[in-house]
Amino acid sequence: MFFLYVLVMAIVTYLIRMLPFTLVRKKITNIYVKSFLHYVPYAVLGAMTFPVAFYSTGNIYTAMAGLVVALILAFLNRSLLTVAVASCVTAYVCGLLI
Repeated sequence: MFFLYVLVMAIVTYLIRMLPFTLVRKKITNIYVKSFLHYVPYAVLGAMTFPVAFYSTGNIYTAMAGLVVALILAFLNRSLLTVAVASCVTAYVCGLLI
């Protein structure tokens, strides 16, 4: 049964990657389609990571504190390393205080 699951997963993954190459032969010129395709990776990444951020530490309050600090620093255009380190330190310090 395990190998059947792996085979189905491999076929689905291959189809998702292969179909755009076979169905779209010419360059995409429609600005709406290009805009949609430009934002899809960001939307998918946000949808996958944002809910997990609330449960990343095991305590919702420390996770919220780290998330708030990360959002504020990202809004202020700080570097990725600065945002990550500051949010981790904030969550850690809040965990020590709680």
